[in-house]
Amino acid sequence: MTNEQSLVSNLRSLPIRAVIFDIGGVLVRSDDQAARQKWELRLGLSEHNLSQLVFGSDVGRRSMLGETTEEQVWQYIAQELNLNDETMQDLITDFWSCEQVNAELVQFAQLLRPRYKIAILSNASSGARQAMRSKFQLDAVFDPMIISAEEGVKKPDARIFHLAAERIGIAPREAIFIDDVSENVKAAQAIGMLGVQFQNTAQAIAEVKEYLGN
Repeated sequence: MTNEQSLVSNLRSLPIRAVIFDIGGVLVRSDDQAARQKWELRLGLSEHNLSQLVFGSDVGRRSMLGETTEEQVWQYIAQELNLNDETMQDLITDFWSCEQVNAELVQFAQLLRPRYKIAILSNASSGARQAMRSKFQLDAVFDPMIISAEEGVKKPDARIFHLAAERIGIAPREAIFIDDVSENVKAAQAIGMLGVQFQNTAQAIAEVKEYLGN
């Protein structure tokens, strides 16, 4: 057995008490991009450029730290694209319409309770918690929900992983963390969590089950 295999084996033998899920790209998916693509075509933007403006622009990144609001993000986009209020409202509605809850993964999370603590750790703006409650009802399954904008720190900063473990009431080595971004998974692993990089639902569930010994 190699040193790496030995380490993995030792990690798997640790008692797991919690499974922590990312939201965007994991629990909530945007697989059908037709609505966003329609706007990109209409506005002369390149593919995925609209999402980049919302999430990857400076104001978008700052909103995930709670330094700007979601409303300010959309105001910035309206200014950048020279759109009036009515058009912006249509754009916002269409932009979020593609998001669908990953029902299979949520059902899997429900089955893990009450044996394991089930939590959310997400880089998201201040409006995310309300959306997770009212639109997707994720608060009925996941507790706690740690949102970066509410904490002033975001993944892959190690502090938010430690905060999540503390909020859940566990040691980092007692958790499995699932995220679609490799940098975030590696950051979780660096503080002792087991990491699963989400590629698809079946793969993520299979890896979690393997860690849990199911």
